[in-house]
Amino acid sequence: MAAGYLEILRARHAARLLVGTLVGRLPNATAAIAIVLFVRAEGGSYSLAGALAAVYGVANAVGQPLLGRLVDLYGQPRVQLPAALASALAMAVFAFSGTEVLPLSYVAVAGAGLFTPPLEGGLRALWASVLRREDQVHTAYAMDAVAQEVMFTVGPLLVTLCTALWSAQAALLVLNVVGVLGAFSVVVSPPSRAWRSAPREAHWLGALRSPGLLVLLAAFLFVGVALGSITVAAVSYADDHGGDAVYGWLMAGLGLGALVGGAVYGARRWAGAPERRLRLLVGLLAVCYLPLMLMPGPVAMTALTALAGVFLAPAIACSFVIVDRHAPSGTVTEAFSWLVTTFTVGASVGTGLAGPVVEWGGTLWGFAVPGAAGAVSLLVLLAAGRVLAVPARAAVVAAASENDPNRAAEPRFSSGDRA
Repeated sequence: MAAGYLEILRARHAARLLVGTLVGRLPNATAAIAIVLFVRAEGGSYSLAGALAAVYGVANAVGQPLLGRLVDLYGQPRVQLPAALASALAMAVFAFSGTEVLPLSYVAVAGAGLFTPPLEGGLRALWASVLRREDQVHTAYAMDAVAQEVMFTVGPLLVTLCTALWSAQAALLVLNVVGVLGAFSVVVSPPSRAWRSAPREAHWLGALRSPGLLVLLAAFLFVGVALGSITVAAVSYADDHGGDAVYGWLMAGLGLGALVGGAVYGARRWAGAPERRLRLLVGLLAVCYLPLMLMPGPVAMTALTALAGVFLAPAIACSFVIVDRHAPSGTVTEAFSWLVTTFTVGASVGTGLAGPVVEWGGTLWGFAVPGAAGAVSLLVLLAAGRVLAVPARAAVVAAASENDPNRAAEPRFSSGDRA
């Protein structure tokens, strides 16, 4: 298993791009908890903290595909670094102004979310120019999904550590400075500077004119709903079984399951169309959510949350391959950014939906939401199977690199176009 990942990391620029992207995304991964801690330190209410975090999330969801389209049009350095600087500056305004002037606070967090650079989509567009074989890119997608789980586990710990050592204000500032440095490391790298999107047809819908991509986004909206609802149902469960410590273990179990599943998935080559494989993975994901309704003791429940997370990272990694296959020419960064946005919106919907469900029917029904959402996601994939089975460029091969005219073309492999 390790050999496949080491082969990826030994490729020139690969480790730098992966680490730089993860570091650059730290402000986004930690924004919600950092905002809440800062507002509480300023004496603000939980309602205000939640509202500001929600504004950041909505602005981020809007900004990712818009900035992704600009990256496809103008290249990565001209968009990613200015966006990272603008986002960090907006968060600095929030950190120094506090919550005394609420309109300014809302504008600042909205700006920070809106200008968050689409580093995630940008990295996936770069893999094809860094790794010369399609199977290596698929492995890199899996490694990327696993690395996300690590980041979303380590990020909140870094926020709480910075807050404990210095202050909540310092946590906001330090993490955003670190994020800018991560983005800078990526955009000054040779692959990022050399990357150019494939020629694109002018269309106001951009990547969304692909029917296959729309199906995938609809399916992952409900995967996001499932994940968001688990976090709320787990709080309700923990309140009756030991409090915050139990909740921490449940979330750690979910992340550990995703780490293990993604690592195993990326360690081997998979035959057959990824669209069929995604249906199987989403079906298994939905099935593994159902045992959560048993609600055993904390130890067994932690094991069940780990099981619930096993197929999450593989499903995400498989979806990256499908995005690459279905994104219209010249829109690959935007397409990946739409996936991020849809998943984020779905998680927010799941969080909002699970709260009333728990209040109405109790914890049991709260844990029924992720299973139901997973089933709906599978139904979307099954109902639109014909649409998803025909990639937008099924017969098109990637163009040779502008910097290496002797490079062999790879079939059904688009994000390296003009790389």
